[in-house]
Amino acid sequence: MQLQKLHRYATRPGFFYTDDGGADVVVRSETAEQLWVSVLEPLDQPSAFYNQAVRLPDDATDEQFIEYMHHYKICSRVVPQIGARETLLQMSGPNYGLWYRHLDKAWDGLHYGFRADGAWDPHHGLRFNPHKFLIDPYSKGIEGSMKLNPSMFAYQSELGDDGRIHGDIYGAMSTVDSLGSCPVSVAIDDRDTRKHDGDPSHPHVPWSKTVVYELHVKGFTKNAPWLPEELRGTYAGLAHPTTLAYLQDLGVTSIELLPIMAKQSEVFLQERDRTNYWGYSTLNFFSPEPSYATKKAQSKGAGAVRNEVINMVRALHEAGFEVLMDVVYNHTCEGGNGGPSVCWRGLDNLSFYRQQAQRPGELEDTTGCGNTIDFTDTHNITFAVDSLRYWAKRIGIDGFRFDLGVSLARLKGVFTPYHPFLYALRSDQLLGNLKLIMEPWDLGFQGWRTGQFLSPFGEWNDRFRDTTRQFWLSDINQAAGHGVITMQEMATRLCGSADLFATDPGRGATSSVNYISAHDGFTLADLTSYDHKHNEANGENNNDGTNVNHSANFGVEGPTDDLSIENARERSRMNMLGTLMLSLGTPMMLAGDEFGNSQGGNNNAYCQDNEITWLDWDWLNCTEETPESRQLEATSNLIAVRKSLDIYNHEEFFTRLSQLGLLKPSSRVQWSLPDGTMPIDQDWSNPAIRSFMMHLHFKNESDAVIVVNGSENNQQMHLPADSSFHLLWSSAQTTGEKPAPGTSVAKFKPRTAMPPLTETLQHKRDTLPMHDLDHATGVSQPLPQAHPSHLSEDETHMLESIFDKRIQDTIDKHMANNSWQSVQNTESASVNNKPANTSDSSKSAESQSAGGEHEVADNVWTFPALSISIMLQSSHQHW
Repeated sequence: MQLQKLHRYATRPGFFYTDDGGADVVVRSETAEQLWVSVLEPLDQPSAFYNQAVRLPDDATDEQFIEYMHHYKICSRVVPQIGARETLLQMSGPNYGLWYRHLDKAWDGLHYGFRADGAWDPHHGLRFNPHKFLIDPYSKGIEGSMKLNPSMFAYQSELGDDGRIHGDIYGAMSTVDSLGSCPVSVAIDDRDTRKHDGDPSHPHVPWSKTVVYELHVKGFTKNAPWLPEELRGTYAGLAHPTTLAYLQDLGVTSIELLPIMAKQSEVFLQERDRTNYWGYSTLNFFSPEPSYATKKAQSKGAGAVRNEVINMVRALHEAGFEVLMDVVYNHTCEGGNGGPSVCWRGLDNLSFYRQQAQRPGELEDTTGCGNTIDFTDTHNITFAVDSLRYWAKRIGIDGFRFDLGVSLARLKGVFTPYHPFLYALRSDQLLGNLKLIMEPWDLGFQGWRTGQFLSPFGEWNDRFRDTTRQFWLSDINQAAGHGVITMQEMATRLCGSADLFATDPGRGATSSVNYISAHDGFTLADLTSYDHKHNEANGENNNDGTNVNHSANFGVEGPTDDLSIENARERSRMNMLGTLMLSLGTPMMLAGDEFGNSQGGNNNAYCQDNEITWLDWDWLNCTEETPESRQLEATSNLIAVRKSLDIYNHEEFFTRLSQLGLLKPSSRVQWSLPDGTMPIDQDWSNPAIRSFMMHLHFKNESDAVIVVNGSENNQQMHLPADSSFHLLWSSAQTTGEKPAPGTSVAKFKPRTAMPPLTETLQHKRDTLPMHDLDHATGVSQPLPQAHPSHLSEDETHMLESIFDKRIQDTIDKHMANNSWQSVQNTESASVNNKPANTSDSSKSAESQSAGGEHEVADNVWTFPALSISIMLQSSHQHW
């Protein structure tokens, strides 16, 4: 990128290499009185500025140092504690709020930053302190990290015996230099015009075919047994062929990464010797987080770290995956006024952070993190858009999920879907064509805004999350026997939540990003194992994290050896996954939910960089089928079913929104009760009715019927009589039951053999070669191929044969009419003799077959208690 010749209002800040061997450095500050660019060079190397800089006395005090800075245009000093020479070059400005400096010499990997001087008036939001070294907001690389000591704070402070920072945030200015305790910016030369040669094409998965998979780069592979130790928990580990093979077999399409921008833990966490594991504490919006790179890449510097990220994205693209990125533009790591000065606070606190209107100097906080970036300022919007474009164009990211999106769309504190930032995203030719997903809430006034962001934004649907959890967990757990979720509510969620997202003509069901669990909250397994959160390890006396989880422990808090409880929990997990994947909208699942990963009941594990949050792959050590491997296979089959059916491959709602804003009735979906009759008005609002069918009609395609049995009894269902149906998938199968024609469910004994994917991962673990690190990480190496190119020929053949067999087995399993008499290890199970709910308008299996005195109709099937299943019309068998 080249600096524009005209220095005008829209000129971009940044570090721009020039053809004369130097660089133009531009930074924004509308309220500073003087800025310097600071260049750091190692003491054992000659200085590039030897003939220009005035060397300052080694015994100069901090106060004298500041005087010299103002007096000399270019000066240098030795900083022995970091083994570096600091050269300070005064910048010219401000010009439209921008400051400039041309460096006669610049090189790839140059370490630099800024110092800023101006008024010290904390009560009015002015916190300039030239003693503080500040990183470049536009820096492409970061090295080093903050050390918890008083030098990092612009006000006078001290580190107490209790390990905490103490000081008056409105008191005197600190005169302790921060260099040596702070991170530094690293310049990366991006002028190579062929840098994108050989880039794989982006998958560009349509919204209607998208299955999002949210994962943490480190946590996903930190304990992965198929990886060599040096690749675990790294970008390169996520790009490893076996990791990619796992993701392919699972069937997801879009990998959503928790924040990978450079981060810095909040002061209160550092004081408690903890870290911000999730990464929602951004240090720099252009640089990747160095700690997720391999040790070898870290030792080579910021350029090698970024290359590892780029190679990870390329490998995921080669394997057919989109790469989405969770981004945090609502606040920064600097926290409230008492936080450190590492960048924006020292450059232009007034312009960058929202200030309270009635209390100048007090920060507005709608994020719960101490500060909120001011998106009423044009330059802050430009800054965010520049950052997004960089990640999309240079790194290759396919879409973004915006943390606390409501904070990004507040004008004078009030949310509006017509915010300039949202228009900037919509109208940008690059960003407007990517997947843009909003977290539609924040902690400010009227912060809940689900469904209100309009096209083209997708939004996390917390209403879907809560409805699904309540229907399958907390409602069943009610002592009175019935909960609050009605058939109307469940039907609305299954059909894409048109009540929330049919907000303007053209906006479809895919705008609803449906989910059961995410990084924030219980995992799917913990939802079925804990009634209450257990966040004691976070050090906040279990006061952090939500208390409203809609979870159920089925009689025992936490792990249990009781097989009946474990079966009930497993059935509930599959019910929720089934509801997720069989609903219109864009499904998103949390990494590890496919095999029941647990965080021990911690529903706010943001500061746990340890075994609590790292995925537990120990079940791979088992030689026989385990609950984890069984659930993994069932989830993979479920995703395959969803992707195979064209009834999900469209973006519009079943109930369409007309140009006049009216909902049009749909002929594509019909609802019926267990006896085959249509629900009457009062049925829709009766929470006692928990069993129903959703019949989906489509031209030139096979009809499908989604059968929900929320009753605690097995339930006979009258399927449409004009067609025959066969089972595609049922949540009951992992616990040894499945729907069957007639008056009984089919029961079978679980197999003992390992599923194909588990066999593959075990084989890789047992035969893992210790690769050369350069080759394995892809740092400065050719792009890894989509197939497992690091495997031996025998391993490759084994993978291919296993996957081919899996595909054929799936086709055989779902395409043929199920002949229940031929199912091995299957025994007929009598219908539960408990009477059905008298308030349910359906007829129980017992009353249907009373005494066996009459023949059961061919369209009557019995479905297991507490299950969700999908049936496909047999007359049109597609795959």
